[in-house]
Amino acid sequence: MSILDTKIALLDGTASTLGDITAGRAALLVNVASKCGLTPQYETLEKLHEEYTARGFTVVGFPCNQFGGQEPGTSEEIQEFCSMTYGVTFPLTEKIDVNGEDRNAIYHELVKTPNEKGEAGDIRWNFEKFVIAPDGAIIARFSPQVLPDDPQVLAVIDALV
Repeated sequence: MSILDTKIALLDGTASTLGDITAGRAALLVNVASKCGLTPQYETLEKLHEEYTARGFTVVGFPCNQFGGQEPGTSEEIQEFCSMTYGVTFPLTEKIDVNGEDRNAIYHELVKTPNEKGEAGDIRWNFEKFVIAPDGAIIARFSPQVLPDDPQVLAVIDALV
């Protein structure tokens, strides 16, 4: 089974799969939070989404409240914050766990991939980034502090689209 076959609901509760959400495009998958020091990365994630959509790329945000309780809101509050504060138009999923016993199945696969420092395993903080190919292959992982428009991230995306 491909990571794309994994069932996950959108933020509005609509049942879906990762494959339906990415719609055959390469994607940047990011665990996001609204009350984090890294939350301004939403702005850059939205710019990436806008600039690369026509080339077959999307950003997908996975709200997660596992790091310092920094995503405490309801689905409606998360959606309102993201759209009103950062103009987010890229897809957001239901709030999920990315670590631990209740880790979402998508993240069971993602955490096997090492980041730019060679570290695999649990997600360390909000805004950890994964690039996947249109077929769901996990291409790269980047630490939360690596900005979405960092040249190393853009090089991986450019190679796919």
